[in-house]
Amino acid sequence: MSIEIKVPPVGESITEVVLSRWVKNDGDAVEMDEVIAELESDKATFELTAEQGGTLKVVAAEGDTLAIGAVVCKIEDGGAPAKPKEELTAPANEKSAVAADKVAAPVAEKTGETTYASGTPSPSAGKILAEKGVDTAAVKGTGVDGRITKEDALNAQKAAPKAESKIAVSTASVNKGERNERRQKMSPLRKTVAKRLVSVRNETAMLTTFNEVNMKPIMDLRGKYKDQFKEKYGVGLGFMSFFTKAVCEALKDFPSVNARIDGEEIVYNDFADISIAVSAPKGLVVPIIRNAESMSLAQIEKTVIELATKARDSKLTIEEMTGGTFTITNGGVFGSMMSTPIINAPQSAILGMHNIIERPIAEKGEVVIRPMMYLALSYDHRIIDGRESVGFLVRVKQLLEDPARLLLGI
Repeated sequence: MSIEIKVPPVGESITEVVLSRWVKNDGDAVEMDEVIAELESDKATFELTAEQGGTLKVVAAEGDTLAIGAVVCKIEDGGAPAKPKEELTAPANEKSAVAADKVAAPVAEKTGETTYASGTPSPSAGKILAEKGVDTAAVKGTGVDGRITKEDALNAQKAAPKAESKIAVSTASVNKGERNERRQKMSPLRKTVAKRLVSVRNETAMLTTFNEVNMKPIMDLRGKYKDQFKEKYGVGLGFMSFFTKAVCEALKDFPSVNARIDGEEIVYNDFADISIAVSAPKGLVVPIIRNAESMSLAQIEKTVIELATKARDSKLTIEEMTGGTFTITNGGVFGSMMSTPIINAPQSAILGMHNIIERPIAEKGEVVIRPMMYLALSYDHRIIDGRESVGFLVRVKQLLEDPARLLLGI
């Protein structure tokens, strides 16, 4: 008896997914609950598991866009997993020994002392290698039984450009003027991001206001207490926790910055769910720190690390990326000096952080060198007036330049 494996419901707003990768191949023996494929929606990546043991019969191909409920594959009875190697190499009689030699010899000739896992990438490693166009045969696995780990894939990713550049130089020397281009289908995540960004630009009255903040007080505070902080809480004291706390305090004074438009109504929130923009392997994702206004600096730091790690490993759930009342994005980690971030709809505002540069400024009638950062607040002018946007940004600046007020809530 065979059963059909269909695309499961993965979220209320998700109507289709892309079959990003087959973990098992057509005709492979699979066990119940074994991961057989990976599905990718516009928000996250999901694993598809076998609902019974048997032989896999592939229906959909990698890269296909499938509706919820569409058939992905079939599993037929009679595909029990192969016997362990030791059973094959220890036959009960001469006839079975000959059969075992026929089965085991090609494997031994190809892999030597390694097991079936040698050269096989983990799901996350496979995605990285596929995105970078690196052949798994060219990667030496350092995991258990020679399995290719995520770290192996990342190292291969870094090494690939050097090899490509050598080839490019060699090709250019033979075929001068040759130019190549390649086309790649947009991922569901990239298509969704593109649609939303264009929608925000077209449907909101977006405006950006700027200010700058002297980061010396916070840097001095971090330098003084970072060792004690890490020893007590087990995490480092970063800038994101200070900015999150400052934003939460400023949102209390300017509630419209924490609101959104719903039809002909304005929805005000008495809580602060802070979205943090994170660069993931497949694009930008925005996980959420729930009720950030009630968290300590240590709790915020732990949550940021947890969400960022999940984002890099494509482990974020729909719930962890749904909602949010205000967004913080840090382009400074990539070297950005100034930008105009785009609102994360349906929110009404987003704060952009940038790199810290030592610049001369006037302080008490003297020119001094201070570590300065530009801040940018993009907001929807339909709901937030200029006075509120500027006042909000000034409040954030005051709290960051006087961390004692931030910690005391004054």
